[in-house]
Amino acid sequence: MSCCVVVPTYNNAATLTMVLRGVEAHTSDIIVVNDGSTDQTNEVLNEFGHLEQISFSRNQGKGQALRSALARAIELGYNYAITIDSDGQHSTDDLPLMFEAIRSNPGKLIMGSRTMKAEGIPKKSSFGNQFSNFWFWAETGLRLSDTQTGFRAYPLNSIKGMKWFTKRFEFEIEAIVRLAWRNVKFVEQPISVAYEEDRVSHFRPFQDFARISVLNTVLFTSALLFFLPRLWIWNFSFSGFWHQIKNEFTSGSHSPIKLAASVGLGLFFGIFPIWGFQMAAAFALASIMRLNRVVVLLSSNISIPPFLPFVIYFSFQLGSVFFTKPVEFLNLDSIDLSTIHLHLSQYLVGAVLLSILTGVFGFSVVLSALKFFNFRK
Repeated sequence: MSCCVVVPTYNNAATLTMVLRGVEAHTSDIIVVNDGSTDQTNEVLNEFGHLEQISFSRNQGKGQALRSALARAIELGYNYAITIDSDGQHSTDDLPLMFEAIRSNPGKLIMGSRTMKAEGIPKKSSFGNQFSNFWFWAETGLRLSDTQTGFRAYPLNSIKGMKWFTKRFEFEIEAIVRLAWRNVKFVEQPISVAYEEDRVSHFRPFQDFARISVLNTVLFTSALLFFLPRLWIWNFSFSGFWHQIKNEFTSGSHSPIKLAASVGLGLFFGIFPIWGFQMAAAFALASIMRLNRVVVLLSSNISIPPFLPFVIYFSFQLGSVFFTKPVEFLNLDSIDLSTIHLHLSQYLVGAVLLSILTGVFGFSVVLSALKFFNFRK
């Protein structure tokens, strides 16, 4: 297999030389992407003029850097492209492991799997990986232990002709989900990882998490409507979903009141009419209140198919109580430019009320159930 190594970099001049020297110790087939760096990256890359380089005058995002490098690798005739971060997190000494995994598993996507529970791994990275792993499973029916790794080997023949939609960190999620939908098989290769104190990370917790949440909403809806009916026939088991729920409720890391509050908060934001920002808002408030964020995010998906039509209907009906001349939900003839604001107002009022009632109901039921089962135990 002809294989190259892709190194995207943005303001990582302090570690870039070390990473490139380390990669060169194993291969000369390297593509470096300078994603509009404003530090000394240009000076560093001048020392590596013999390498294939792509440079952007302005920062485009990691996803765009990877997309450009993968396209270039295809043009150059490579069969595989291994991506590795330039911040020193990954060890270039693991490259032989990736080469061997490619030789042993032609055509498969090789995922460098980090040990996320090892000492020194930041808790936010460990949680973010668990969150991403769950959504990958929900969208594909497949299980991986590390879906956020940047150390991967892409089979380029499977990528040819694909049109991508994302340009930043969320691209790495889009790529593996859509390749799974193409029936590309995955292999996990254990790798080492190091989180240095001076490591430069460009992940923006709120903005990028919001973008990832929107992407997961789109992917999950697409999966439900088009892809999972086919994939789940072979791969999906509801036992996996309940196993995830059971782990969160039996781990002992949160009290019954906080677990119940997590469910209530998730249900509230799942219905509350801030479309596109429901999961991001739920995650932010759960972090502030120190609730179980996984349970909150799982509960917030009450507004996805097949529940969405019921949420809209009951929101509309509850809103009618507060209007002297409520519009009829099922009377489509009454909808025109002069009445659409009445429909929207009635829905918004009802959705806010329904979100509060559902959140309180969920909190009460879960708290009662937890106390009952604990008493029985």
